[in-house]
Amino acid sequence: MPQDYSYFPGCSLQSTGVAYDESVRALFALLDLKLHELPEWNCCGATSYMSIDEGSAFVLSARNLSLAAQAKHRDLVTPCSACYLVLKKTQDYVEHYPAIANKVQQGLQAEGLPPLNGVQVRHPLEILYNDVGLDRIKHASVRPWRGAPIACYYGCQLVRPYCDSDQQQNPTHMEEVLKAAGIPTVDFALKTKCCGGSLTGTIPAVGQRLNYLILKEAIRKGAGAIVTVCPLCQYNLDAYQADIRKSTGEAIDIPVLYFSQVLGWAMGADAKALGLQRSIAGKQTIKQWFAASEREEKAHV
Repeated sequence: MPQDYSYFPGCSLQSTGVAYDESVRALFALLDLKLHELPEWNCCGATSYMSIDEGSAFVLSARNLSLAAQAKHRDLVTPCSACYLVLKKTQDYVEHYPAIANKVQQGLQAEGLPPLNGVQVRHPLEILYNDVGLDRIKHASVRPWRGAPIACYYGCQLVRPYCDSDQQQNPTHMEEVLKAAGIPTVDFALKTKCCGGSLTGTIPAVGQRLNYLILKEAIRKGAGAIVTVCPLCQYNLDAYQADIRKSTGEAIDIPVLYFSQVLGWAMGADAKALGLQRSIAGKQTIKQWFAASEREEKAHV
């Protein structure tokens, strides 16, 4: 029976993280999970706006939650880690801080919008783990994985400070989901270390150093790719490898993919539908892996 959810893609998934949007939609469709994009959604306010004008940022975020409260499906799927964090933070602060709740209420009333009641902000990974389940993922996986083991990288925003269903310091749900799909993973100690966030654009030497540590450790552990849940993490680790090679002299060229891309591939989705052609680093590795799976698949037809 189909399961329905409201869907908040957020700004990143309409730009640099479009492959994330494509792959989440493709993966959910394969599992008969229906996403209903929130009408007239707006920027969540992001983490940077929170440090400039916290009150207005909360109102901006609350507008999306209010729209979701009016929707038929009140579970709001939010793939971006920053959006997930800000929406959860807004709910938390409105509940616990009367001054913020009052400002949010005034902002919503000015637009004729209702309160935020009853909305559950959820990440696609949590949906897969709890609503779909590992057994269903195992049976839905039709392609054998012919690539190297994966380093699962969560980043710092998805699991801290709000983490509804996983461990904050050592989350494991991504590894469990991938293994259920037949995709091996490595033991990766830096799975929640910050990638540098926006520092790659403001203080490149610091941001790229943080990226380098994550990339280098994944390679040292024998990973053939890094898989993440965050569009900013994916962009930083993928787009800056050329700069890191130039500054370190090391031949780092490792694919950085979204967990929804590798799961979608395991479940039979087309490479283009998953946005795999949009990757920057490790292009040759990606082609070799997925071509091997395709050849084996055709051989058994």
